[in-house]
Order: sequence, then structure tokens, then C-alpha cells
Amino acid sequence: MDAVIFYIVRAFWYLMSLLPLKVLYYFSDFIFYPIYYIARYRRKVVRKNLQNSFPEKSEKEIVSLEKRFYHSLCDYFVETMKLYGMSEEKARKRMQFTGVEEVENKIANGQSVVVYMAHSINWEYVTSIPLWFKQKNARFGQIYHPLENPYFDAFFGKLRGQFGSENISMAATLRRIIEIGKNGEQFIIGFIADQVPTWEAINHWLTFFHQETPVFTGTEKIARRTRSAVFFLRLERRKRGRYIAHFEKMCDDASQLPELELTNMYYRVLEDSIRKAPELWLWTHKRWKRTKQGQIERERRREEGRRMLAERERLRKENEKNTNENV
Repeated sequence: MDAVIFYIVRAFWYLMSLLPLKVLYYFSDFIFYPIYYIARYRRKVVRKNLQNSFPEKSEKEIVSLEKRFYHSLCDYFVETMKLYGMSEEKARKRMQFTGVEEVENKIANGQSVVVYMAHSINWEYVTSIPLWFKQKNARFGQIYHPLENPYFDAFFGKLRGQFGSENISMAATLRRIIEIGKNGEQFIIGFIADQVPTWEAINHWLTFFHQETPVFTGTEKIARRTRSAVFFLRLERRKRGRYIAHFEKMCDDASQLPELELTNMYYRVLEDSIRKAPELWLWTHKRWKRTKQGQIERERRREEGRRMLAERERLRKENEKNTNENV
């Protein structure tokens, strides 16, 4: 069944990709209405996220921002369809990069580069980054979470890798980076680090958009371990389908910064970037579904469970001892 669904979707995707982007934007405008007004796709999540993040805005302003976000989300869908089979020339027009020279200098000097990114529309076009670099001894890559459906996973892998950027599974990140280093190559790898970590992965909290927020620190750990230079990639939409990605240096060597400073810095820069164009960030994520109080309560239940298991084991051994003595 997975295969049947995949081939139907791929056929539709391919046909849509043949249409001019101007035509696809009519489709984007059309699907906005059923997604926003009928399906109400994650409307409650988006509304709550916006209200908590922008308490200074009126309800009218929140609704206006909400609609602009859904329009951008629909554009994201059709723009990603158009990415399928896009030529290098068109990709360079759709996503331009600035600050490339400074990144290239790091690579030329034998240093790898970690790039902090975000779910800012349209992040899929960032995979065209190899087209803007002259360096031949650098590996380009983006970290991703594999999809459950193997057909769609392979499809998106091909889509995101068509310009020479490698897809690296989240679980295999450090191993792949070590392999690249052993081959005498440098890397330029993008980490979309604004996602919510699992309970087990939470080891740092900070304030992000007025809210206590659990964050990933894995990107910083990798950057520190590899002594990488670190950049933030700020996306800007000039007009529909035309983006500029700015490389902004965060540090020359992550290992020289105090622990967690890089993560804190990333979220400060990220919030500034989002505030300048909030409609371009992915507000459908349940970014704040985990709380400090929830973590405390979870740990309390786990500790209680451990005590109960220990007590059961004690009683078992005591009963076993009494049984042996009676025998």
C-alpha cells in the first residue's frame, strides 16, 4: 500500500513540476482556502504559538499574521514541487547566497563549517548551496530525520541531493563527519536545529519568544568537537519564489566558546530572524509542547517507578529467603 500511495503522489508531483511557477502560485492561492478554512490544518497549534510568542499583538494582528503564514506554507508546497528536476541555472535564480567568500576561506584554510539553519520558508532551496562554491575538497550536507515510508524517504533524498549536497541521517551524523575528516576533506553541513527534542534528549532550557524552551545541543557538541567555524544562515524572501540566504558568522572556532554559549547565541539570532519575517517560520510545529514542569513530573513518576521495582525485588528476595529457611 505504501508503494501504491507513493507512485500516485510522485506522478502528481511530477506533473505539477512541469507547470510554470506562476501557474503553481494560482494553485497555491486556491488551496489556501480549504487548508485554512475547511481542513483548518493545525490552526489551534498555530494560533496558540503566535499568541504566546507575540503577546503584544492584538487578536486582529495575530489573525492577519496567521493567514500570511498559511499563504507562505502553501507557497512552500508548490515551490518544493517545482524543485523536482529544477535546472542549476533556475536554482541559482531562486536561491542566492551571500557571504560565501568567508565560508570558502575557512575551507581553504583546512577548517570545516557548521551552519545553523531554521525551518524558514523555503529551506528546501538551500540544498542548492553547492552551486555557489568553488571549493572541490569540501563535502556539503544537511542533517535530516528519515521518513517512515522508505519510498518517500528515497524520493526526498533524491530531491534534496540533486545539486550535490549529501543527506545525512540524524543518527549517523557524528559517524559520517568523522569519516569525512579521515578522508582529509572538510565539510559544510547544515543543521536545522529549531526542533523540539525528545524528553530523553533535553539537557538545556532557555527563553525563546517569552517561553521556557527545551533545545537541542547536539549541533554545538559536534561543532566544538570538530573545532568548526560556525555560521547562521538567515533566509530572506525578496518576492515569491526568490530568496537570499545570508551567511552570518557566529564564531571562528566553536571549541573556544564557553559550553552552551553557541546554542544560546543561535536562539538569540534565530528569534531576531523570525521577528523580521514571522510568516516565514514553521508555526505548525508543537514547539512548546514540553515544559519544565512536565519534565519534573516525568522524572518524579520515573523515580517512583524505580522505587516500586526496587521494593518488589526486595520482597521477592525476602520471600525466597523465607522459603529456603522453611525448607
